[in-house]
Amino acid sequence: MRDFARLDGKTAVVTGASSGIGRAIALELARAGANVIVHYAHSAQSAANLVTEIRQLGRAAQSLGCDFIHPEGLPEFVDRAWAQFGRVDLWVNNAGADVLTGPRAKLSYPAKLADLWGVDVRGSVLLSKLVGEGTKAQGRGAILNIGWDQADRGMEGDSGELFAMAKNAVMGFTRSLAVSLAPEVRVNCIAPGWIRTAWGEQAGESWQQRVLAETPLKRWGTPDDIARLARFLLSEEASYITGQVIYANGGAER
Repeated sequence: MRDFARLDGKTAVVTGASSGIGRAIALELARAGANVIVHYAHSAQSAANLVTEIRQLGRAAQSLGCDFIHPEGLPEFVDRAWAQFGRVDLWVNNAGADVLTGPRAKLSYPAKLADLWGVDVRGSVLLSKLVGEGTKAQGRGAILNIGWDQADRGMEGDSGELFAMAKNAVMGFTRSLAVSLAPEVRVNCIAPGWIRTAWGEQAGESWQQRVLAETPLKRWGTPDDIARLARFLLSEEASYITGQVIYANGGAER
């Protein structure tokens, strides 16, 4: 009996892979046997470090930079990704504008809206369309998007409003694209709950307690929790799953 959720011989592209959930997904896909293209927007050194780790697992890996806020660069990025190993089998749209930490956290509401629209929504949509054409022509492929578990029930505050806008768009687009690309290409979406990435690590005590109160499993999720689910959804074990938004949130109420 073969190992579960193997991806041997596949080429995967993970956007926003230099840190957090994207980094965990890239490593998990490599452990499953995939060769991985590591996308980054600005963190070239972090991406290079990840490429080294993947190669140490015995897989081929390359890093590719592109700032998705500029849509005119997306077709070239997809072409470059395809050229690295001659094909792309699996594509993960994980890249998103970080408006919670770092310089973007100080932006105005309209500026944050523009960044989330440009990277999370427009970037994911246009990349998926380009990748969908290529993988459908190959006769096989899988695309995985990243949503948010609170997008369709709402959360108070500016960040809640902004992320609900962006991630609801991605989640709805996933369902429709899956129909467009079937039967050759599967398209699914993971909607994470409270995941301890950079923001979670620095969140204050009130947020720490809120996470525990809202999560029946009484803990933060980890990037690895999402990565293992991504591996399954991209594998042949999930060959009858498409057009789905899978909530990975420790049982939080939807």
